[in-house]
Amino acid sequence: MRKAFALIGVLVVAIFAAPASQGITHGELDGNGHPNVVLVLMEVNGVPAFRCSGTLLSPTIVVTAGHCTDRGEFSGIRIFAESDVDADPTYPGPGGPNTHEASDFTSHPSYDPNAFFLHDVGMIALATPVTGVSTFGSLPGVDSLDGLRPRASTTFTSVGFGVQRINPAQSQSQRIRMVAHPKLDQINTGFTGDFSLLLSNNAATGGTCFGDSGGPNFRGTSTVIAGVTSFGLNGTCGGTGGVFRLDRQNVLDFINNFIATH
Repeated sequence: MRKAFALIGVLVVAIFAAPASQGITHGELDGNGHPNVVLVLMEVNGVPAFRCSGTLLSPTIVVTAGHCTDRGEFSGIRIFAESDVDADPTYPGPGGPNTHEASDFTSHPSYDPNAFFLHDVGMIALATPVTGVSTFGSLPGVDSLDGLRPRASTTFTSVGFGVQRINPAQSQSQRIRMVAHPKLDQINTGFTGDFSLLLSNNAATGGTCFGDSGGPNFRGTSTVIAGVTSFGLNGTCGGTGGVFRLDRQNVLDFINNFIATH
């Protein structure tokens, strides 16, 4: 899994590309638009190594992608609760006023790093609560996305930190929260199965890229997290972005059980 967090992703075996430890493309600065979306920094052997995004469900609970909480790979996690982490002189170390260490983290019990996209959801419990956030992400109802149809009016709000554009000549990467509004391209097809969505990723709608994995894809402009950014189909973040759905019963059970435990 570790290779997927590089700024320039590499393809993995099968039809899916590397998990999109991805960042918003063709988007806008989010500013204070979504203070419930945080940067997730993962450590390997105690050393800061990779980053993802996540959504606060409460002051101490974050939902993200399963490949961002793999206990077999990561030794620790901390989150940064600010819109412009590049301006934080304490990054990537602990001790800043907007920095919160994880007290626990885990991926879905069926998560397999060799087939990450099938159960790509993870949870983080924080040792100290995030303050100053009044609106938190909310969970979808069971199977509530099944009625959606691919059309221009079926849009999502994708939020995250990371690479904003990739081309052969230039890669722009900042730790700044960005937002885009992609549309639904595929749902419940032979390609997506019943566990993922494909959203657009182009200059007209924006999309996700390396640095956004685990970030929310809110349904419309609501606080309902339809799914977390999961995978890309190529190394340039073009065309479409893959989202792991949160509306399946087994996923909601995992999330709610983690919340109840913490």
